[in-house]
Amino acid sequence: MQTFVLAGGCFWCLDAVYRTLDGVKDVISGYTGGATAHPSYEDVCTGRTGHAEAVKVVFDETVIPAQVILDVFFTLHDPRQLNRQGADVGTQYRSAMFYTDEEQKALFAEAIEKAADMWDGTVVTTLEPLGEWFDAEDYHQDFFAKNPGQGYCMAVAVPKVNKVRKSFAQYVLAS
Repeated sequence: MQTFVLAGGCFWCLDAVYRTLDGVKDVISGYTGGATAHPSYEDVCTGRTGHAEAVKVVFDETVIPAQVILDVFFTLHDPRQLNRQGADVGTQYRSAMFYTDEEQKALFAEAIEKAADMWDGTVVTTLEPLGEWFDAEDYHQDFFAKNPGQGYCMAVAVPKVNKVRKSFAQYVLAS
């Protein structure tokens, strides 16, 4: 099993998308990249903790290649938006990849270069060492599945899920 820690806007969207993929064994929403110990969602939302809303994506590389996990990441969010995704604004919504070792750092750097070829404009995704991780509150875990009719999910998450399902159909779990 491999684990990537990725941030690309609200963690609800990343969670919703990655849970649709075959070979993804778990997705955990949480906070990393900041200085405050044990931040709450409310703390992170202030933008003063330095944390990003992120997900830990645990996957089986024999089922879904690491490169596909990274390609999905750069498909489901706009890596050119600095400290925001759409209407979600603040450093907690930054595009970031949190690496655990030099091998993962190099892999992530290659993915950023590839994304720069796919997107017009400058990719602002940061490479950051994975610091302390804090799981988000229980109600954030698998939020989309628990709240499919919620306004944000309908307006923001559903289009991202549909885009990834179309672009990566061969990796989508059967419904």
